[in-house]
Amino acid sequence: MAHPKRKVSKTRRDKRRTHYKSDLPNLAKCPTTGTVHVYHRAYWVDGDLYYKGQLVMQKTTVE
Repeated sequence: MAHPKRKVSKTRRDKRRTHYKSDLPNLAKCPTTGTVHVYHRAYWVDGDLYYKGQLVMQKTTVE
């Protein structure tokens, strides 16, 4: 089996991998609210914070 003669440095490896990124961010549709949002990010809908379709933080009203 072939083995590398020298260790490839992290910088050299990462320079090669910079071209493997997606052009636009992937978007998802929330099953609960139906809003379009970026994958793996929390998102606001009418003052409420959602993540993975679940309510994380609710809007509080001060009277």
